[in-house]
Amino acid sequence: MQNNISIRSIDTKGCHQRSIIFSLFSVLFFLGAFVSSAQVTSKIDTTQIRIGEQINYKINVEADSTSLVVFPEGQTFMPLESVEALKIDTTKRDSKFLLSRIYKLTQFDSGVYTIPRQKIIIDEKPFFTDSLKVVVNTIEVDTTKQKLYDIKPIIEVEESGNGRLQFILGVIASIALIALAAFLLYWFVWRKKPLTEEEEIALLPPYDRAKLAIKKLDESQFLMRAEVKEYYSELTFIIRKYLDEKVYDRALESTTAELINRLNLLKDGNQIPLSKETILHIESILQRADLVKFAKSAPDTALAEMDKLTIDKAIDNVKVSLPEPSEEEKLLDQKYKEAQERKKKRRKIWITVAASLFLIVATFVGFGMKYGFGYVKDTIIGHESKELLEGNWVESAYGYPPIFIETPEVLKREEVEVPEEYKDKINTSVFKYLSKKSGLDIQVSTTTFKTTEGQGQPKEMTDDEKAQDLQKTSETYLKQLESQGAKDITVKREKFTTPNGAEGVKTYGTMNLALSENEEDIVPAKYNLFLFRAENVRQQIILSWRTDDNYIDDIIERIVDSIELKPDEVEEKEN
Repeated sequence: MQNNISIRSIDTKGCHQRSIIFSLFSVLFFLGAFVSSAQVTSKIDTTQIRIGEQINYKINVEADSTSLVVFPEGQTFMPLESVEALKIDTTKRDSKFLLSRIYKLTQFDSGVYTIPRQKIIIDEKPFFTDSLKVVVNTIEVDTTKQKLYDIKPIIEVEESGNGRLQFILGVIASIALIALAAFLLYWFVWRKKPLTEEEEIALLPPYDRAKLAIKKLDESQFLMRAEVKEYYSELTFIIRKYLDEKVYDRALESTTAELINRLNLLKDGNQIPLSKETILHIESILQRADLVKFAKSAPDTALAEMDKLTIDKAIDNVKVSLPEPSEEEKLLDQKYKEAQERKKKRRKIWITVAASLFLIVATFVGFGMKYGFGYVKDTIIGHESKELLEGNWVESAYGYPPIFIETPEVLKREEVEVPEEYKDKINTSVFKYLSKKSGLDIQVSTTTFKTTEGQGQPKEMTDDEKAQDLQKTSETYLKQLESQGAKDITVKREKFTTPNGAEGVKTYGTMNLALSENEEDIVPAKYNLFLFRAENVRQQIILSWRTDDNYIDDIIERIVDSIELKPDEVEEKEN
């Protein structure tokens, strides 16, 4: 009985396990059904292309209409390069949408490449395509049908239109800035500005100015508005101003008593032929004006009008009584005016010079803070290394097998004298550029070792033999440096690999160069020697430069990064 119960208990537990397993399969089936609701496929229109040709890589995504689909962007197809990504094509299929996108890919080196799996995001879930292989073939050249020609000589070519356009735009911008500065200086400094009414009145002779002031006082409405104080203040200022300019130069600041005493003294001393009556009239009006201003006296309008006429007549009497200026006085006055004009002109010149210097300094400081003061100075004055760095660089292949390198100027072929005993054994080509100002020296050379007719292929070199050959070549170069006057040479060696995978040895270090026979005329310098060795080919790139240059390091780095060899072509040459 107990055994039966025990068996039933085990069966019950098994039923629970089968139930749980069934439930898990149900969940997995549901998830599988959900995932399968979105499908991702990829394909290419061809599996073989030639160098530079393009293939169409197409990704198809079938998903629900409410799904959010994100396609790959950018250079995700390396080692193939994405040239263009076309727009997404959408097609409705039953209750779903078919999304398609084509990517145009290319490659410029031959070989077998694999397009990596591409990641597509659908509703925040990643889906991956299959990886695909593509064969990139070289362009075969039949040398039996295609003739071979000598290397073309170097010819001068005109600069590209882009450089000319940038130069023209820079000139136009500079002219526009100069024209703007010149216009501002002319408008605010040199331009003859229209005179205001006050300035025109100030240029009138004292008598005409006084008569004009009397006329304006007559046209004023001081008396109609019972502004007697303002009326007499203006009236006495007119006569005082005229006397200050023509008779007594302290008439404006003197009291009434002081001014009348001075006029009587000048009359008694026969310095001014004023009548006693005129002086009395002026004294009477000035005293009345003092009473109006300080004692708040209020004479009637008729008396005020009479005082104005009296002042008007007194001005005429003063003008008549004063003698006409002599020719000497007129000449002195003309010289004074000319001196004033010269003073104004010098002031304008100083303002122009100061404004120009300020603009130059402000421009230099502004660009210096943004780009560096040394860079701005070199841009204005000129610097050979800076011009080399920012100029139109040349990317070319030199020798055979070719050495691909980018340089600021074209390397020119150098004639190399080969000793008679080696003429039938080696063939050397050398290309060089030397800048004496910046001290930049670039040399590219290829040495091909000829095989003796009838001997067949040369014996294959071991790695040790190649290393010994490169060591010997670098030592020869170091001795050459010493013979040219280099001192204190430091030497370092390391393995060097070009961007396209060619392996060689880099020998580099520092040295001191003598620019002349004077022992004190020594500058620090650096050198780089890149050596590559195959069975019957040795290739080398030499770079040397002075370190007292702010731009040379960028030039060297750009040159080194551009060095490429074609190992396949070297092997073909050997075979």
